[in-house]
Amino acid sequence: MIDFNKLIDSHLFRKYRPKKIGKYYPSECGSCMRKVWYSYKYPKELKPDLIRIFEMGNILHDFVVEVLKSEKTPEVELLKWEFPFKMKIENFLISGRVDDLLLIKASGKTVLVEVKSCKFLFKEPQKHHIMQLELYMHATGVHNGILLYIEKGGLQSKVFSISFDEKMVSKILERFKKLHKSLVTNTIPPAEARINKSEIGWMCRLCEYRERCFKDTPKVKK
Repeated sequence: MIDFNKLIDSHLFRKYRPKKIGKYYPSECGSCMRKVWYSYKYPKELKPDLIRIFEMGNILHDFVVEVLKSEKTPEVELLKWEFPFKMKIENFLISGRVDDLLLIKASGKTVLVEVKSCKFLFKEPQKHHIMQLELYMHATGVHNGILLYIEKGGLQSKVFSISFDEKMVSKILERFKKLHKSLVTNTIPPAEARINKSEIGWMCRLCEYRERCFKDTPKVKK
């Protein structure tokens, strides 16, 4: 018999390349800063299960692009998708790719769309996703944003409109500056997910650096 799981893993395999200090990614802005710091200082190859999850996200985004480009959806026009951007901040770079730029024909508005696949639809937009979209809006100058959640099981969806928030963007950029400084000076940042359990404690539970974090800091000050 064919081991199709093995075939999938072979197909998805990519040579691992550790991240470089000085080049950061939009998805990192809302994550626990200590986890991000560890990912640069003690890089780990992605496990096959996690690679599959990321690939499922890519597949769902391809489907979203197909829907938005379709002649059957004349209400919208997909202007761009998977387009890159770069931001030079002081002596480091923030680099990434924006999911979609969409024209809403009824209003004439252009809107940035960030697509997130999920097991269950959220009742409210997730803060770390909002932060990522805010950074995109700042970088592109398009100040209308949408978070589009797609349920993996049945393709149900939920849309949240996100307004541009200049104050949040300032905080995001400050976070990147702190991250860069802590990496350059080899200073471990606070264990944010353990300190702020009510908002991002779930990041700690899923973190691949959990054991190292507790070893480095057995107890945290709240």
